[in-house]
Amino acid sequence: MPTYHRETTVDSPLEAVWAFHSRVSGLEAVTPDWLQLRVERVIGPEGESDPAVLEPGSEVALSIRPFGVGPRQHWTSVITARERDAGSAYFRDEMVYGPFDRWEHTHSFHADGDRTIIRDRVEYDLPLGGLGDAIESVSKPGFEAMFRARHRLAKAQLE
Repeated sequence: MPTYHRETTVDSPLEAVWAFHSRVSGLEAVTPDWLQLRVERVIGPEGESDPAVLEPGSEVALSIRPFGVGPRQHWTSVITARERDAGSAYFRDEMVYGPFDRWEHTHSFHADGDRTIIRDRVEYDLPLGGLGDAIESVSKPGFEAMFRARHRLAKAQLE
């Protein structure tokens, strides 16, 4: 199964980075404009609309239309894990509906003095079975561009 990794250090304490990434507004702030993100709905684990924090069981439905080309791609993810301790934190979202056969994204954050190391790890399977496997290497530049932009935007928001 293909895996994508990216790591960035931001000049901001863990608590601020964790709080920023714990809300859907953080997702919106780090999504590059060229993806044309729309958050369609956010439902908390108890069924409440627009929860303040994305806890396990929260569902985020969104759509993107990269570069304004083609139809909007709809995507629904559920927060499946979220933990915080003295020097680190992480949460995981898993796609339950969308363009990939599998998408599991772990967002982890590690204190480094007054700075924070942000790590993204995505395990995914492209659609179309063997054909998707054959074109997997073509997907890497898209992931790289998106996550490079996300990390650059996170630094701009948090530093």
